[in-house]
Amino acid sequence: MDKLRAQQIAESGDMKKVTYNGTFVYIQHVDEKGETARVYPLDDPSQEVTVSLNELHEE
Repeated sequence: MDKLRAQQIAESGDMKKVTYNGTFVYIQHVDEKGETARVYPLDDPSQEVTVSLNELHEE
């Protein structure tokens, strides 16, 4: 996923269809320098992880 698009999604209040390994996730924060994002599955917010932006896909 493009860094700018990931930031737009993270900053918007709207839920977007973003997946990581086939699971819908919420983007909590985007790290511009590391090109990573903090995400968690929509059905389990306790499973927060840091992933590479190129592993995120918008449906």
